[in-house]
Amino acid sequence: MDRKLLALTFLPGLIWGASFLFIAEGLTILPPMGVTFARIALGFVALGLFPAARKPLRREDWPQVALLALTWFAFPLSMFPYAEQHVSSALAGLLNGGTPLFVVMVASLWTRGLPSRPVLTATLVGLVGLGLIAAPTLSQGSNELLCTLAILAAVASYGVAANLAGPLQRRNGALPVIWRALGLALVMTAPFGAPAMAQLQLRAAPVASMLALGILGTALASVVMTHVAGKVSAAAASAPIFLIPIVSVILGVLVRGESVSDAAALGGAICVLAAWLLARAKARPEMNAASVIRGAAIRPPRVSISS
Repeated sequence: MDRKLLALTFLPGLIWGASFLFIAEGLTILPPMGVTFARIALGFVALGLFPAARKPLRREDWPQVALLALTWFAFPLSMFPYAEQHVSSALAGLLNGGTPLFVVMVASLWTRGLPSRPVLTATLVGLVGLGLIAAPTLSQGSNELLCTLAILAAVASYGVAANLAGPLQRRNGALPVIWRALGLALVMTAPFGAPAMAQLQLRAAPVASMLALGILGTALASVVMTHVAGKVSAAAASAPIFLIPIVSVILGVLVRGESVSDAAALGGAICVLAAWLLARAKARPEMNAASVIRGAAIRPPRVSISS
């Protein structure tokens, strides 16, 4: 992998890891639903500037794209700003690290079959990590616990979205699906989000954070991820997943002065380990196939669900 491609591979993880900081900053000038609505609107407009995103979509796929809009954007992107009113951006990022676990669990329910032993082991390891991250909120009050559960519900929604997005993106291309889903999510969040925009306060740093959240986190990161997905190995394509909780904690501590409990930090490390184990387990069949089909430059489409 050349240096440019390597940098592009890690870029989405850096952007998505910073998104929890951007949300926290956005909440200083907008209510939670205003943050969600502005983020989706900015992402929809920015992504629409790329011609590849405006390619036609198969008519029969629109109902599933509508469900994808709900599970990938409208619902989870509403839960994170709501939760970050009472929990830190670092904790939100740590819990988001459990997304690959829910992708596996939803896929198992979808197919009504157990995953392979390595995948199952990695999933169980990750659930232990999530438990350690969430445990401190049990003693912090009802608001913190409720917000932690809201984030876990958002992460579970990402698990559903990832399983929906794969077939849709293989049939239509990644960017056309994402752009339509963003457009539908904009409509879904408008009843509460549009009125909330009336409370917008124009302050430079939070406004810049909202622009970064929408343009970079919701649009540009998806474009970059789509570009590199077919050019790198499965393990390399999973790099953004490893970075998200790490970046969120570093920025939360350094920029916002947040603190992370020892249990949550250990749980986050375990979730990163579980994500690495999952990536390794999923890469093994691809490596075996490559050894059989010598010289074949085949890369299956990959889906990454961000915060």
